[in-house]
Amino acid sequence: MNTVKTAMLLAALTALFGAVGYLLGGANGMMIALGLAVVTNLFAYWNSDKLALAAHGAMEVDEGTAPELVGMVRDLAARAGLPMPRVYLIDNPQPNAFATGRNPENAAVAATTGILQMLSYDELAGVMAHELAHVRNRDTLIMTVSATVAGAISTLAQFGFLFGGRGDDRPNPLVMIGTALLAPIAAMVIQMAISRSREYEADRLGAEICGQPLALASALAKIEGAVHHIPNLDAERHPATAPLFIVNPLSGGGMDSLFSTHPATENRIAALEALAQELGAQPRRQHGFLGQGAASPWGPVPRRGPWG
Repeated sequence: MNTVKTAMLLAALTALFGAVGYLLGGANGMMIALGLAVVTNLFAYWNSDKLALAAHGAMEVDEGTAPELVGMVRDLAARAGLPMPRVYLIDNPQPNAFATGRNPENAAVAATTGILQMLSYDELAGVMAHELAHVRNRDTLIMTVSATVAGAISTLAQFGFLFGGRGDDRPNPLVMIGTALLAPIAAMVIQMAISRSREYEADRLGAEICGQPLALASALAKIEGAVHHIPNLDAERHPATAPLFIVNPLSGGGMDSLFSTHPATENRIAALEALAQELGAQPRRQHGFLGQGAASPWGPVPRRGPWG
């Protein structure tokens, strides 16, 4: 159902793009904007991961610099049937994480230093499994496309007068003003709806990958409680990257509304608790990151040496 919903939302975003182009500039304006959008999409397809990681100052780590995190991701990727992604650390006190990359073969996962300090081992495994679920579902590409098309719509609306027709072909000024004001809002609403639909799917698949829905639910509760008190200045400077994170990193987010990048966290937790009941999971004990966690149906995620 979420896949169908996402396809419909992407189609709606594309249709909105065509409608805005026609309203503002007729057929010629729409073709010019479409050409620009194609170039932008191609650039984003090849460089979106680099741009997102650079925006947050992410540093790549390996078995030598962060053995436990890298080992965890390696084991979870194997469970998910994915190639080993690149692993990054972000020096930021806000607990959060995201995945990026155009396909599983060119994927990367990033975690903040804040999330490593706050979560238990099993909770962090749930978070990283969620991010790998985005990779397996190719959500990172979907979000790149939706963000690019939404950006193209906003750009087209802003330059509507430049693309407008001449003489009798020029659109009604009221129509142009209304389109310039409302089109970016409509594009943002659709983009946020796409992001929200993919989060629910990634929660479910991530819980199945790590085998512990309640661990992921506990992680979401902790992250949600912290993001409103610990600002993420890089995310505030680059709000377009907000849909990538497991929990909205922007201040004032979290409501399940039209303008939220994510579903309400309490709704996500409720869905994970329902999944736990479906799978017959038992309540978890709380442990430190390096402690022993509850067993997964696929076996515990191996611990790999001291934290690097």
